[in-house]
Amino acid sequence: MTAIEIDGRKIAEGLKSNILNEVEKLKSKYKKAPSITTIIIGNDTSSKLYLRLRDKACNDVRIISNHLEFQENVTEEEVLESINKLNNDRNVHGILIQLPLPSHISQDKLINAIDPKKDVEGLNPHNIGKTLNGDEYIVPITPLSVLTILEYEKTDFKGKDIVIINHSNHVGKPLAALMLNRDATVTICHVFTKDLRNYTCNADILISATGVPNLINSDLIKNGAIVIDVGIVKTEDGICGDVDFESVKVKAGKITPVPGGVGPVTVACSLINMIKTFSNCFEEK
Repeated sequence: MTAIEIDGRKIAEGLKSNILNEVEKLKSKYKKAPSITTIIIGNDTSSKLYLRLRDKACNDVRIISNHLEFQENVTEEEVLESINKLNNDRNVHGILIQLPLPSHISQDKLINAIDPKKDVEGLNPHNIGKTLNGDEYIVPITPLSVLTILEYEKTDFKGKDIVIINHSNHVGKPLAALMLNRDATVTICHVFTKDLRNYTCNADILISATGVPNLINSDLIKNGAIVIDVGIVKTEDGICGDVDFESVKVKAGKITPVPGGVGPVTVACSLINMIKTFSNCFEEK
């Protein structure tokens, strides 16, 4: 058996086609184009690459993408003041914080300062809380991309055993909520989990987001499992994910590659949230 390789680029292109149509409708309705601003601190190379991909995607669907850039030694107070100005700027319809941040800047403080209605990444506690409560209007982007892929593959979640290897606030926890909202049985594993194999080998769906190259091999998965690789790591041999693709693909039922799997869908899902934050600026949600 060889796993079906899930084509994230194809899924993303389909999403972008629908998004472009929606953007044109909203521009006609509100007489404005959606405009989002990304706050960038420092000069991280991987961030620049991701930004170029997202800027291109924004351009493809006629969303204006602006950058507000700071030197790495900027004070937290300066950035918070800028976020407050963006919150009150009627020409800014969405705000993002580009990670990673310098050690002296609190990610939580910046995210908490964003007006929830302009929170493209869906990480403000207001939007996270709504997601946990089953109100999935603005959902964190990476969990949304995993859900979008699984729904595209017509996955039946009810009663399925799902293992998520990540317990962060922006991936593992909200992703678990999305799966629980669909009546799956969810287990969250992380760096302190003892005997990882004991959990992963029982998973109908395994989702790994650790950033540890080739952490998941064929010994750690169940025959026919769906394997979603959220990890992306730059190594001397190129880009790879958490999953040892070649060994796992002969045992899994479906699998996402890296690159070309979750990444493109994540970019497309950011566009979906941009449409929602744009609408929020004109309508109470």
